[in-house]
Amino acid sequence: MKIKSIVFTLIFALLSIAISHAQGFRVRLKVQSEALKNNLINDPSNRDVTVYLPPSYQTSLNKKYPVLYFLHGFTDSDSEWFGWKHHWINLYEILNKSMSDGTSKEMIVVMPNAYTTFKGSFYGKSETMGDWETFITKELVEFIDLRYRTLPQASSRGLAGHSMGGYGTIRLGMKYPEVYAAMYALSPCCMDESLVPDAENIKNMEAVNSKSGVADVSFVESINMAFSAAWASNPRKFPLYIDLAYKDGKPRPEILEKFKNNQILYTVDQYIENLKTYKAFAIDVGTDDLEIFEASNKLHSILLNHKVNHTFETYKGNHTNKIGERITTKTLPFFSKHLEFESK
Repeated sequence: MKIKSIVFTLIFALLSIAISHAQGFRVRLKVQSEALKNNLINDPSNRDVTVYLPPSYQTSLNKKYPVLYFLHGFTDSDSEWFGWKHHWINLYEILNKSMSDGTSKEMIVVMPNAYTTFKGSFYGKSETMGDWETFITKELVEFIDLRYRTLPQASSRGLAGHSMGGYGTIRLGMKYPEVYAAMYALSPCCMDESLVPDAENIKNMEAVNSKSGVADVSFVESINMAFSAAWASNPRKFPLYIDLAYKDGKPRPEILEKFKNNQILYTVDQYIENLKTYKAFAIDVGTDDLEIFEASNKLHSILLNHKVNHTFETYKGNHTNKIGERITTKTLPFFSKHLEFESK
């Protein structure tokens, strides 16, 4: 009996070790979008999406999970963020460690590939790039709920993102509060006038006359062209179908007004009541990320003035160097606390 007891204890200990080091797994698949079809730039409407399934997903076959939709930044992709390619961050490793060691509760995490001809979709509605709002908030949610064991209720859905993805988180979150219960924006970019091009940048942008030419311009030029693709489509402007916000070195006020109508600091007022319905809303930003730090502070003030319940945290860091740490110590615990992990 004593030998049996020792053997049982050893087996139990080994199982406990195995469970404590259990790993989730990732899968990259294609999701066909009707909303992205017929975009003028002819980007694929069959989009890559990476899905992370937590450690117990393959063994607890009756268990259902909340879902965190995570949006990547400009020039990035799901492939880079999830370690399919080498990148400055590996969300797959972060999720595995956080969920296997109990730093966060287990959840499904979904990241669509929003890399486009213009290097980023900005998660909006655009004739040039397609209706990303409908794809993210409706089609993708329906696809994930049908294919995986999710808790298909708003109270069990979260939305998060970094940089362009932080912008997308606030944009989609404030417009579609019926879809999500909590949102977390990491270093949200492009909420007001930023990355203003100089005369040389404007000249270079005006010289681009093909899709392939977009790949060769600088970062400032790329992001301004992406703003135009997201916010200033022009179906008559072959081959890029955009109106640039500057011409001959000078601003075009009518196009900059279109930009303003899509920048968070100028649009958030009309969505205050929607934001008040959220169970939780968080923004964080590094103090060395100067323009984004200033814009985030302004958004924080607007939300305070309107009495929108939210948290705003700053830390010593730049646009990327602390993001992995913030996701581990702040973002994932935030959703562990604020999402529902049981059916209502």
